[in-house]
Amino acid sequence: MQSPSGVELAGVVGLLVAVPAVALLGNSGRRHTGAARRAHLILALGGAVATAAALAGVLSALLSDAPPPRLALGSAVGIGTAIGTLALLAGTALLPGAAESPGAAVRHLLDGLVIAAAFWFVGWVLLSEPTHLLGDATPMACPSLLIPTGLLVISLGLTIVLALHAHRPRLTTVRVASGVTLVAAAAVGLGGGICQARDSWVLSGALLLPAGLALIAHAVKTADRPVEVVGDLSERGTAYAVVPMVAMVTALGFHLARGGSFGFYAFLGASVEGFALVGRQYLALGDVRRYTLKLRQREAHFRELAHTDPLTGLANRRGLQRALRDCDCPEEPLVLVGIDLDGFKTVNDMRGHDAGDAVLVEVGERLRRNLLEGDVAARLGGDEFALLMHGTADEAMLTAHRLLAVLGEPYEVEGGSVFLSASIGVADTGELIRDADLALRYAKQRGKNRVERYQVRYDELLRRRGTLESELRHAIDREQLRLVFQPVVALPSMRPVGAEALLRWHHPTLGAVRPDEFIPVAEDSGLINRIGSWVLAQACAQLADWLAKGHDVWVSVNLSPKELHAADYAGQVADVLAEHGVPAQRLVLEVTEHAVATDMEELVSRLAELRATGVRIALDDFGAGYSSLGQLRTLPVDILKIDHALVAEPESRTGEAAPLVDVVVRLGHRLGLEVLAEGIGTPAQRAAVEEAGCRLGQGSLFGWGVPAEHLEAQLDSLRTGAPRVLPVPRNDPPKGAAARSQVVALGPGMKQLRAVLPTDPAFGALVGDQNVGSVDSPSEMGQP
Repeated sequence: MQSPSGVELAGVVGLLVAVPAVALLGNSGRRHTGAARRAHLILALGGAVATAAALAGVLSALLSDAPPPRLALGSAVGIGTAIGTLALLAGTALLPGAAESPGAAVRHLLDGLVIAAAFWFVGWVLLSEPTHLLGDATPMACPSLLIPTGLLVISLGLTIVLALHAHRPRLTTVRVASGVTLVAAAAVGLGGGICQARDSWVLSGALLLPAGLALIAHAVKTADRPVEVVGDLSERGTAYAVVPMVAMVTALGFHLARGGSFGFYAFLGASVEGFALVGRQYLALGDVRRYTLKLRQREAHFRELAHTDPLTGLANRRGLQRALRDCDCPEEPLVLVGIDLDGFKTVNDMRGHDAGDAVLVEVGERLRRNLLEGDVAARLGGDEFALLMHGTADEAMLTAHRLLAVLGEPYEVEGGSVFLSASIGVADTGELIRDADLALRYAKQRGKNRVERYQVRYDELLRRRGTLESELRHAIDREQLRLVFQPVVALPSMRPVGAEALLRWHHPTLGAVRPDEFIPVAEDSGLINRIGSWVLAQACAQLADWLAKGHDVWVSVNLSPKELHAADYAGQVADVLAEHGVPAQRLVLEVTEHAVATDMEELVSRLAELRATGVRIALDDFGAGYSSLGQLRTLPVDILKIDHALVAEPESRTGEAAPLVDVVVRLGHRLGLEVLAEGIGTPAQRAAVEEAGCRLGQGSLFGWGVPAEHLEAQLDSLRTGAPRVLPVPRNDPPKGAAARSQVVALGPGMKQLRAVLPTDPAFGALVGDQNVGSVDSPSEMGQP
């Protein structure tokens, strides 16, 4: 055994330095998770194999006496380090950020092989005859040199590919690939140096191996950071394939021009290049197919999203229009059912938008459950839905009435049940969407919770509505609006004690337009606030004139719910009263029962602000069905106006006329409210109202709405100094006064005992010998 040289010992020491780098790679693999852990462990395994093969080879060379060339030992070292290098290449390709999938990793390896084959081919041209670039220094072609050299060029090619196509952080991946290239170069130096007894090669390989492993160990510390995917398949370049092919063709031409031959190694390089390109092309075509399929799927998905409502999963307006186009079959009748939820805005305002969305989702489910095959349900926006049906209009009307019942069932949401109704319009001819919408709007105008089938006259109604809205905007400026006053009388004397201001519109071409026609238009178009302000100012001006002339009356003005919810409406009322010098208690503001169906808490707050100014509040149309007894107790009102439907109701089975009037009158008196019966048109109705104890009446029996001067003439003719009747605020019974009882007849042979409060007119007649005293006569009630 020969003594080791200094170069050989330096090589052993250098290889020992690679051991800590391998340990660092193994420790990194244990600390990481997922794809990074797998890649790091493969890198550690490759480093360990390459280091072990290199150490074993160098030590064997030191202990061996065999003369060069030592083919067996060099080949063993070359193959061992090549196996380690191959494992390092696999680990590099699997690093996070190197490739988005295992298939992409294979593509990168093939791309590297394409570049490697070009390097191999060009190298063969330069080293072989006739170029023979290294001359006598050209190494012999042994396996210990050829195999590591092949992996070296593959590593170099992979490094170039990763530098071009790796995702960010790209620098980390390129550093790892560069370290693998150094290890592959070390394998060439070690294998070739041992084989051909070239100590400088062995020393270079022994130094490059730990350097490469150290570079890998340092780079993988950040290899598990979040990967930023950049670019896509359509943006990838092809220079990595074109440039190597150009280099190979140029080198081959040069080689043949110099008189060289196309030998085995040239054939090997060209074959590898060809098969690598074919394999890469095959994978690329697969990528293109998958990419194209993904694009088609995404396009179909987004197309479906563009025609689908995201909340309910039903079709949207575009989806409905597409269904109408696809169903363009003249022989198959189509019917469109338009649906709009009544009062849905209240759900959003009072329960929140989450509850509103839950209601809309449930509406979608109920519509879906009632679909037949081929029908299409759609949400057109907000609380508006539609149902496209195959069938006749009669079948659609039956379906619409069924939906009316289905959608009217309670909706269970967080916080309790929600009750809604629906308005439905049906169209079977013409422009279905437009005609169904017209029928739907007509259903809403006629009271909601109903089904309307489109008729041609709806077009005329729509045009008239547009004309009314346009003309109403200028009605005040053109002095087309005026007020008439319907008297309110004291019962039983029938003396006028007040008047209700009623708005009238006479257009020069449209003629007299009914209030129930133009008031909804004013509310929908936002004109109601301006018109309401004008009415209030005109009514207060007229009341001030009457008071100045000595007439003891009050005036009531109807108040729209939209006016009531306007900012600082109470302040506006106070300003108008102050401007005209009208005592606040002489003005009565009437709120319809429909306003009670909205936000109760806000309504009470707004009414309380108005009462704080001193005006009186009347609840109009009481008995129409909106307010409950519990709400009536909390509403800050002073007067109940009994709805004309209760006054005009037929005789009950007990034989009494208008039995509910007595109930409402007594209820109002018990709550400390004044009661006014409106719609009195016959002496019989007047008698029933008086019998019930109602002290104020209004209706055609006492006069229709007349101009202010006509009512003033009536007041002048009746000015006899009689006591006045004014609406009074809510009050409590006198302290210490006990309630009395009275026997009333319910019918032939039927009697019942009822309680009478001190505020009842009959209270004084029941005192008898107890000398409790009598209340004021009806004409004396209501003094301010």
